[in-house]
Amino acid sequence: MDLENRKLNLITYLAQLQDESFFEKIENYILRKFEKEDHSEFRPFTVEELINRIEKSEQDFKNGKYKSQEDLEKLSANW
Repeated sequence: MDLENRKLNLITYLAQLQDESFFEKIENYILRKFEKEDHSEFRPFTVEELINRIEKSEQDFKNGKYKSQEDLEKLSANW
């Protein structure tokens, strides 16, 4: 399974998680790890970059390059 699918699977799992204490542990772990990393290479998107991303997303949608909620639910049902 590629990284993109693994990320989608994790997002789906987290969205369905009902145990608040477990969610808090995951959240704290991620935040601690994020604080320790060097993020100096990160910079906000420019307005032009955001517009380009929106346009690409809209083009992908028009060309059928997306997954519906139903597709993601079917995919996650096989985990």
